[in-house]
Amino acid sequence: MSVRSGTTKDKGTGILSSTSKSVPIRLPQEAVSEESLLAKDTITPEDVLRLQKPTQNYLCSTDANIYNIDFTRFKIRDLETGSVLFEIVKPTTEEGSGEDTESPDLPPEASRMVRYHFTPKFLKLKMVGATVEFTIGPKPVNNFRMIERHFFRNKLLKTFDFEFGYCIPNSKNTCEHIYEFPRIHPDMAAEMIRSPFETRSDSFYFVDNRLVMHNQAEYAYDA
Repeated sequence: MSVRSGTTKDKGTGILSSTSKSVPIRLPQEAVSEESLLAKDTITPEDVLRLQKPTQNYLCSTDANIYNIDFTRFKIRDLETGSVLFEIVKPTTEEGSGEDTESPDLPPEASRMVRYHFTPKFLKLKMVGATVEFTIGPKPVNNFRMIERHFFRNKLLKTFDFEFGYCIPNSKNTCEHIYEFPRIHPDMAAEMIRSPFETRSDSFYFVDNRLVMHNQAEYAYDA
């Protein structure tokens, strides 16, 4: 998919705000295995678009994030009603302490996997907005892009492709992605409800067409 975005930047604060809406794109036809991608030095957007099932491993290490991209807030809302469906904010450092409030005992992978627990009504939504806030380190970020692929078991449900564009160094950024959900057949929806956490997604983040972050998520719809 490609993205249509409207972006504004506050020159005084370095804050970027944008709204991105995904539209269909033509996906590469030739399949690729996760194992073959893990053997590559550089993974591109075209590579991940050829995956035929959700990943079992992370396709890059946390060290690949040389830009210090840090997601600090995430909110999902129903665009028809405006109601907030999910919201999480990363704890900030305690004032004056200089130390992160997160436990140092947590492995780096702990922040790369999220589990969502929604009600069955979520599968009937047509469009949601996902607002993300993130900060950038001292290096500029060019052509920042996210590709997100959703699967039920090994069946691809939909691919979303969003472009953040350019992010200036040491900036705080906010972006709302508009997700247009595909129509799910009632039989499949019922099976997804009966199969918690068998619906999965991979979120791949690229800078200049090079994979720098990879997160995973699992979904249940029986809350």
